Amino acid sequence: MTQEDGDSRKTGVKSIRALARGLTVLRLLQQSGGMSLNDLYRASGLPKATLLRILLTLEEEGLIWQRIADNAYLASHLVHRSFSGTEDERLFAELASPLLERLTRRVRWPSILAVPRLTHMEVIEATATRSYFHHIDLGPVGFHVNMMLSSTGRAYLAFCPESEREAVLDRLRHSQRTGDRMARDKKWVDDIIATTRERGYAVRDPRFGGNFDLTRRDSDDRRDSIAVPVKVDGRVPGCINMTWIRRVTSQADAVRDYLHDIKAVADELARELAKAPRPGNRQWQAQPGVTGA
Repeated sequence: MTQEDGDSRKTGVKSIRALARGLTVLRLLQQSGGMSLNDLYRASGLPKATLLRILLTLEEEGLIWQRIADNAYLASHLVHRSFSGTEDERLFAELASPLLERLTRRVRWPSILAVPRLTHMEVIEATATRSYFHHIDLGPVGFHVNMMLSSTGRAYLAFCPESEREAVLDRLRHSQRTGDRMARDKKWVDDIIATTRERGYAVRDPRFGGNFDLTRRDSDDRRDSIAVPVKVDGRVPGCINMTWIRRVTSQADAVRDYLHDIKAVADELARELAKAPRPGNRQWQAQPGVTGA
């Protein structure tokens, strides 16, 4: 500490209480991975009116963002410097969130952003709360989606690098879950991938009703969906879908009316991701733990 620093403290320079409160909130968000207003109220002891002012200021400065799926507040990628696989996904969701909200306002139907795991897709953002059809409950964040039967899973498998696809399919072929059994039918899998690549988008399997293991006959959410990949650096870090009620809109009408908008958002998100600063110029990783990913 310099003489000047010591003199400043002795002359009674006061700390900035509002700044201290803001840093407390930011630290809570960084350590927790995301908190609601009520969570912050309980953890910080600050009045909700004060918290709302702090959150608004932090958001305006680009230090936090609010996830659509559950209205949780999260520290932004600017606050996190490690950029591990988890931080890649944090940035992915953060950049995607406003684009997905804009898409949902335009098409009215909700969407999810899902990322690939070794045997399933996982929801990291969902816009049901912003949709005109808000009663369509998507997600929640962390929800596991069937890889072979869902539109997001098929979009990933069709457009990801071959090494990733083979690693995923090998895991699925050895899976004991009922919902993964179709992966053992090589011709069926090859046909699905070829058809999806030719279309440029993926569709739900007609037997899929939203439940990971049960068929539509036993568990039917009465929905349908289409999905497209987000392609960056030759990889597919995730996929965007749009979900609708089958009795309201047909698949053909959804493709005709909305596919262009969904693809436009996926392309814009890919451009944003490509521009995002990433230490060491690392490529976007999908499928943590997959050889060649």
